[in-house]
Amino acid sequence: MPSTTRARLGYFVNLLGPFLGLLFVITIFSLQSEVRRGFLTGGNLKIIFTQTVIVASCALGMTMIIVSGGIDLSVGSVVALTSVVGAKLLELQSRTPPVLISPWLVAVIMIGVAAFIGFANGALIAGFRLLPFIVTLGMMGIARGTAKWLADNQAVNYDEKSPLNNLMALEEPYSFLPLPPGVWMIITMAVITGLVMKHTVFGRYIFAIGSNEATARLCGVRVPVTKVLIYTLSGVFVGVAGLLQMSRLAVGDPTVAVGLELDVIAAVVIGGASLNGGVGTIFGSMIGALIMAVLRNGSNQMGWSTSAQEIIIGIVIVLAVGIDKLRQKKAS
Repeated sequence: MPSTTRARLGYFVNLLGPFLGLLFVITIFSLQSEVRRGFLTGGNLKIIFTQTVIVASCALGMTMIIVSGGIDLSVGSVVALTSVVGAKLLELQSRTPPVLISPWLVAVIMIGVAAFIGFANGALIAGFRLLPFIVTLGMMGIARGTAKWLADNQAVNYDEKSPLNNLMALEEPYSFLPLPPGVWMIITMAVITGLVMKHTVFGRYIFAIGSNEATARLCGVRVPVTKVLIYTLSGVFVGVAGLLQMSRLAVGDPTVAVGLELDVIAAVVIGGASLNGGVGTIFGSMIGALIMAVLRNGSNQMGWSTSAQEIIIGIVIVLAVGIDKLRQKKAS
């Protein structure tokens, strides 16, 4: 088989593989007629899409990071921190005298906080050439500790009538449409990010750095600046996830999103990205995020315990890494 034909075949396998995996998972949970009646309804599909958006938003940034050869372990803690920051700002309106602040300004501040943390990660990694694993592991503790300090180790309540809560509101819960605005936000962001990754110079720089950083530097790519920008943009996506998390729970909780980074990394790897960098697509990562949501939703429909679900997710993560290794061997 000619090398070009083999390359094209490999491309389509990587592109369709996550989608086939999603169909396989849906089929498994649809085998039992009792489960199928509740699992394949429009209302349950709406719940699945709603549950996907947090992981999917973080996966947009994580895809860029992993394709560039990095990693970010702080996303779960940053989601918790941004949700607490937003809830604390909205809480000011219920004080006497009230401190009036626009909810949309609150949203901008939340995203700005996450973007700053992403910038700090990128600056430390690119400026001091520190390992992304170590930097983001440290940031994970800093962000989680800050969230607990700001919230005084308890959930932060605010006015439930805030318009920000409408982002994840489930209208007509027994039908698929209309989807919450937050779902459409993520779909739009995914389309734009996919186009940026595939059709812009910045996107090509991301793949070049992940494929061979030294070669990319010799070709004129400003590697440090690009890395800082990648982590900053990822912070923006994590900030959006924190906004949607707060909207979904209608509370700022410093204990939420523990282990979220594992789900996000698993979604990106299941979607065809390589942990060695240089390979990955936004489409695949979104399908990977859907797979993770379907696994959790289907497990609940089957009546499996939380511990069983955690075991299943752990197995999926190990399998995803194993598949990634097999892809690397075939590529070499």
